[in-house]
Amino acid sequence: MFVFACVGCGARLTAPLSQVALPAHAHQQYGNGIQLPVLMESGTFAVDPEPWGPPWRRWEEIGPEEAAARGVYAPVYSLSDGVPGAVVIAPGDTRGTRLIPENGGGCCCGLGGGDGPNMACEACGLPVASRVDDCSLWQAVWLAPNAVRRLPVDDAVSAPSSWTELVANGKGTPPVEPIARWGSWREPSDYWSWSPQWEAAAGRALAHLLVASEGRPVTVPDGLIAEVFQRALDALLPVGPSERRAVLAGPGRPAPDTDADILLVPIHPQTGEAWTLPGPAASAYLVPLPFGVWLWLAFPEPHLPVPASGGMPDGVLRDDPPAPRPHHLFRADQRAFQHTLVRQPAVRSPWLREILENARQHLHARLF
Repeated sequence: MFVFACVGCGARLTAPLSQVALPAHAHQQYGNGIQLPVLMESGTFAVDPEPWGPPWRRWEEIGPEEAAARGVYAPVYSLSDGVPGAVVIAPGDTRGTRLIPENGGGCCCGLGGGDGPNMACEACGLPVASRVDDCSLWQAVWLAPNAVRRLPVDDAVSAPSSWTELVANGKGTPPVEPIARWGSWREPSDYWSWSPQWEAAAGRALAHLLVASEGRPVTVPDGLIAEVFQRALDALLPVGPSERRAVLAGPGRPAPDTDADILLVPIHPQTGEAWTLPGPAASAYLVPLPFGVWLWLAFPEPHLPVPASGGMPDGVLRDDPPAPRPHHLFRADQRAFQHTLVRQPAVRSPWLREILENARQHLHARLF
């Protein structure tokens, strides 16, 4: 485990933390006026390898050559010119810090982090972090990589959980959940909708599915996977023969058929590495999914068709009714989709560039 300390005076700024993979929805902006929960689980931290936060540079200033050197292969509105390696933690895991009110960011409902660090070391006053808790943003504290240093708090080295342990003890992410918003006396303060985490995960996975398609039709298994991906795939890819087949694969699942072209696989929640399969299927294109989303797809939690009577003995499923269905078809997160696609070298292909350039049309078609 580690703590993070101020580079100015050495004061500890966090509780002891364990490193995990950066969530796919770390920079998601969801809806308008939505109250999103805390991004990170207490006791964990993640590192963003890319620059995050101000200053920002417009595409016209950066140019394609510099952008490609940074791993961006298609035009974007702007790129952060900040220091890479920002560390994100839960707000409750901070220690010895104070807010900088004049760097609040001018947001409507909270702090956005757009004006640079808005938290300082309480001991020496050095700006060290950005608190984010504005509406439609995940609540988090982003430690500035040039203002903190990581210190081990013990000599023990804990090995990451095995895939078998993760499947046995992991928790799936439900695809539907109640969404809280700033309500009024005229409307309820929450509603049931598709999970923001699922929408971000699907946006990233959809970009990989398009790259893996090589411009050919792609089919996915029936059921929830098709509900999440097939409508967008059918709209964005041409109709015709020579379709490519994507299947769900991973620990605890049957080995995929050797003719599967694309595998939807989990990402290890601690290491961030995608599950891989040896043998003939190793040549298939791997589409990464956050472990909680993949686990729900691979081993969905069942519901009883009718309520159970009496007590709840061991081995009997709870009789809670299934979650209400959303009122609209599933839509992937467009920002996650674009963020992922522009970082794939294949986006230089004319047909993929056309998909990017028709973003407004896809929004009108409610694909995103």
